[in-house]
Amino acid sequence: MRVGIDTFNCDHGRSGIGSYLISLVKNLPDDGNNYDLFGSEIDRYTYDPGTGKTSFTGISISDTLLAERFWHLLSINRFAAKQKYDVILYPAGGRMLPRSFRVPGVAVINDIPSRTYGAYENSSLDSSIIRRLRRVTKVIAASTFICKDLLKLNIDPKKIVVIHNGIDHSLFYPRDRQDMDTVLIKPFSIKRPYIIYASRIHYPGKKHVELIRAFTIFKKKTGLPHRLVLAGSDGRNAEIVHREAMTSPVSSDIFLTGYFPHQNLPELYSCADACIFPSVTEGVGLPVIEAMATGIPVACARAGALPEIAGNNALYFNADEPEEIASVMETILTDTAVREKLIHDGLRWTKRFSWQKTAAGTVQVLAAVYQEKERIESPISL
Repeated sequence: MRVGIDTFNCDHGRSGIGSYLISLVKNLPDDGNNYDLFGSEIDRYTYDPGTGKTSFTGISISDTLLAERFWHLLSINRFAAKQKYDVILYPAGGRMLPRSFRVPGVAVINDIPSRTYGAYENSSLDSSIIRRLRRVTKVIAASTFICKDLLKLNIDPKKIVVIHNGIDHSLFYPRDRQDMDTVLIKPFSIKRPYIIYASRIHYPGKKHVELIRAFTIFKKKTGLPHRLVLAGSDGRNAEIVHREAMTSPVSSDIFLTGYFPHQNLPELYSCADACIFPSVTEGVGLPVIEAMATGIPVACARAGALPEIAGNNALYFNADEPEEIASVMETILTDTAVREKLIHDGLRWTKRFSWQKTAAGTVQVLAAVYQEKERIESPISL
């Protein structure tokens, strides 16, 4: 089976979708299949794990969203035929798909579709993406929550398969950092103790503003020395979050790192006293279980896929209520019994997530699509 993997619109590896693709490709099984990644020439080495199991075909087009959309509209089917792909995987399937599929396609959805499409100001684009999702052969939903959202868009339930994202346990594991006063992760020097929230700076859905207000309440009430570390690149309306941080009475204890490499997150997590995750737009919630896997307690919004992903192993709050967030923050940092239980249960819970399982499940879907294609195209012997 020759599989094409579309790397377009995966943010050059600098986002959740980009991290997903890097981890998926790294864990593809050595099963004799041929996996060819294709995309912008500048990504030739972005997703290559160096295992020899994949190849890369560069496409010489402008590195702009408009150019990529036109290429998918006008050229991808000819390209796929030339490459002799049997099936194509679209990791950014919620953002970019061809208008028609001469080669069977499998779209991966890691975002909440109704929120993703609602973010566009072009209703015709919204409807176009939905129509293309309805035409794709299979859809891999990264959570049951996403699956239910897809059903609301009238995607055929027979097309949808739920495959959760995994955790790289060789990166995300507990570390003993009790003797460290400062975390040194080039180019950062972060003084402990601190609370971590790792997510793209995006207003309003990521709820950074509410978290900053909750942190201000928490600091005034408890007087504890903790800092708030917001790790993530700037996204939509990031200036609103920056303004809130700068005008906070405790602004000196709020640190925005900007883009933070995924491979350095384990160190950042493991040195934190807690992960507070208020986002209400999570279809996957991977940072929550990555934080758990490093052995720190987690509190998060009771929204999106987070209750599904975190189970009973986190504290929950209403992300629209800074007072409630502040109260949960105080509990998770000061109640020793609660902290120990969350850490213990979280470590046990996260063992069920692995990228090997995710990759194996994805290949099974691709193989089933390929086998069905072969069955249809093969002549019937009488």
